Amino acid sequence: MGFNSSAGKSVVKPPQRGIFPLDHDGECKTRMKDFVSCLNRSDNDHHKCRELSRAYLQCRMDKQLMAAEDLDNLGFSKDAQVENAKSLEGVLESQGFRAGKHIQKKRKWFWQRFN
Repeated sequence: MGFNSSAGKSVVKPPQRGIFPLDHDGECKTRMKDFVSCLNRSDNDHHKCRELSRAYLQCRMDKQLMAAEDLDNLGFSKDAQVENAKSLEGVLESQGFRAGKHIQKKRKWFWQRFN
């Protein structure tokens, strides 16, 4: 039995938007570290690190590590700017919400109910 080499061609697709190569040479590493350290200092409130994020993405575009795109389309326009945002982390828990509270007892499979 022979191998059928004409079974079909593999079609190469460009990467989806938002997928880009890793920075193996560390060309934008300092900007990335500045952004991550800002996130750590600000308790992961990314809107406080907006300008560092912008600089990191601009570096990636300049070094051709991602497709060039208008930063306004990536959420950096004046209209998308966030001011005085507050986190809702833990609000429900402080009001007495408990995940899984609605589960009363262990359920049985349908065949176990007849025993």
